[in-house]
Amino acid sequence: MALEIKGIKRVFKMKRNGKEIVLDDPGNGMSPTEVMDFYSLNYPELTTATVHGPEIEDDQAVYEFKTTIGVKG
Repeated sequence: MALEIKGIKRVFKMKRNGKEIVLDDPGNGMSPTEVMDFYSLNYPELTTATVHGPEIEDDQAVYEFKTTIGVKG
């Protein structure tokens, strides 16, 4: 029996208006920061976000984009 090597699927999440949005991986050749920059064209709040993760959930590597706008600290 031969072993089959599979890559883990990446998933990107962000919150907008209190709702979680799941974003597809545009390409394995892109770093998580490049993916965030890619989606910032449609979601301008990502221009000031940071990447957190990955966390492994259901055999997926989940990255979360967390925005810093409106956060006091």
